[in-house]
Amino acid sequence: MTDVANSFADALNNDDPAAAAAVTTDPAQAAATLATVYDGLGKDAHFTVQKVDKDAGTFTLAATWKLGRDGTNEWSYTTTGKATETDDGWKVGWDPATVAPGLNAGPLTYSVTYPDPARILDSAGAELMGQQVVTLVNLAPGADTAAVAGLLAPLAPGITAASLSADLAAAQGKSITAISLRQSDIAPIQAQLEALPKVTLSAQTRLLTTDKALASPTLSGLSELWQQQADAAAGWAVRAQTANGTERVAGRDPAPTTEIRTTLDVGLQQAAEAALAPIPQAAAIVAITPSTGNVVAMAQNSAADAQGPIALTGLYPPGSTFKTVTVSAALQAGTVTPDSIVSCPGVADIEGRRIPNDNNFDLGSVPLHTAFARSCNTTMGRLAVNLPADALPNAAAQLGLGIDYVTPGLTTVTGSVPAADTAALRVEEAIGQGKVTASPFGMALVAATLAHGSVQAPAIVAGQPGKADRTPPALPAGIADQVKTMMRETVTDGTATALRDIPGLLGKTGTAEFIDDTHAHGWFVGIDGDLAFAVFVYDANSSGPAVEAAGRMLRAR
Repeated sequence: MTDVANSFADALNNDDPAAAAAVTTDPAQAAATLATVYDGLGKDAHFTVQKVDKDAGTFTLAATWKLGRDGTNEWSYTTTGKATETDDGWKVGWDPATVAPGLNAGPLTYSVTYPDPARILDSAGAELMGQQVVTLVNLAPGADTAAVAGLLAPLAPGITAASLSADLAAAQGKSITAISLRQSDIAPIQAQLEALPKVTLSAQTRLLTTDKALASPTLSGLSELWQQQADAAAGWAVRAQTANGTERVAGRDPAPTTEIRTTLDVGLQQAAEAALAPIPQAAAIVAITPSTGNVVAMAQNSAADAQGPIALTGLYPPGSTFKTVTVSAALQAGTVTPDSIVSCPGVADIEGRRIPNDNNFDLGSVPLHTAFARSCNTTMGRLAVNLPADALPNAAAQLGLGIDYVTPGLTTVTGSVPAADTAALRVEEAIGQGKVTASPFGMALVAATLAHGSVQAPAIVAGQPGKADRTPPALPAGIADQVKTMMRETVTDGTATALRDIPGLLGKTGTAEFIDDTHAHGWFVGIDGDLAFAVFVYDANSSGPAVEAAGRMLRAR
């Protein structure tokens, strides 16, 4: 008897339904039932015979199933089996309940059970994203693609009869999903779609923005955080499929989840998106509240979306916006003050590098604050020559550039400022070229740090700031105020006078050459009260489009 019980358990452990069935009193029925167990629960199970009572003809079977893809959910139980001595020796009396509770009622299945879906809220507490029903429009071969395209084109102009036919041909006889639509979009055409042969509609739930026009590269990160929270709170259930429906056999109820309160200001987000919309090149805006580090807006236009989340992780030469770092390093070195008279020739040969100003403008000798406001490359290149190799990387880190953060709901890279061990390299880095790179997020963090006087860890979820990969060095007292005074002059009398009508605005323009100096990105970083931001326009050839976008955003606030 003990041997047959152990043989039965060993066969189950080996995922061998045929062998387990062979030692039962009803091999055919046992084999059929056992196959469904592995289909429904997987094969990560362990069975042990714990107790045999020969007098009663019974044994105790202890089992543990590791359920789900990662096997983190465990179902443990014990059952009582019977053994019978037959002409062929001892056999396990076939009873599905010996293998698992509830198996006698019907096939068992495992599923994850999720809590009621949480909402993602904006900074004011209004719903930003929530779980909604969407409908997939599926086409099988032979569907009337012209009729389908006629119904869908007003919602998605890119869908045509030709595009649908091409997708079907590429699917090689399989069905395709033409589009997924929100309930409000499909409602007017649902009956017409359902009436078309070879067209089926399939509903499912998805996390979507409440305002379908709202878009931001950070929404995917918030969606991932939402899913992580839901997965962590999820429970599980083993159910028996009976003739009258399903019956729960075992499981754990899901834990409740909390709403995710973000730091996003929807009004500013919409203003940022609208500000970028007219720009044909890829463009991005990142805005941060300096006093808290909260990200309040993060926008890209459609051209940028095609390249990925460039606002967060795109790395580009920052051009003259990096002069905020250069002048900070020079002030800290004590070699100049904002009022020091410096030379600003139209072109300068510095350490083997020919450095020109924009259109070779020449200011002669002027105070440093004027050279900064007018964005003199030649001045900044000359200042960098006598700086230590680590001066620019250190000054950048004081402003958050080159410091990276692990932030809930937000994946970012700030940039890189390598040590420049030759004067020639320092000259290039001083004007935001050479090996210096920054993301729009990184330059927004620089502006926010100057506004606040120290680096505030960024956050996109309220109360959950990011953790830095290293501690940013402190910015010496007084340096930020001196740089901000120069940034104010940039707006009142420098390269950003197009924004002079915005009271109190501070800023710095930037043009960053790339591709053999034949193309240039446009930048503008600004501080408007407790708002710091960076605007980036790919291949703009000047800072003008970035400045104009900043103006559109700020005037629409």
